[in-house]
Amino acid sequence: MIEMHCTVTGKVQGVRYRDFVQVSAGELSLVGYIRNNVDGTVTVVAQGLPDVLKALVEYLHEGSLQAKVDGVAVEWRTASVTYDDFSVLH
Repeated sequence: MIEMHCTVTGKVQGVRYRDFVQVSAGELSLVGYIRNNVDGTVTVVAQGLPDVLKALVEYLHEGSLQAKVDGVAVEWRTASVTYDDFSVLH
């Protein structure tokens, strides 16, 4: 299983971005997590098939209605831990 680590920049905190990504990942049957970072960015870690993960990247660029995504940095890795669901970490 492949894992994708993303750092999302822009207005992505306080705009329901994490909820939007959690629902999108669920629709795509992906597992992993999303969390806010102290620097105002958001980290997304997702696991699944490459084509499905690429579809999630499109959602990450889109964001919630109030979000304004400036960029999504994507890093591909081999999964070292397997997740059971897609969680919002606080």
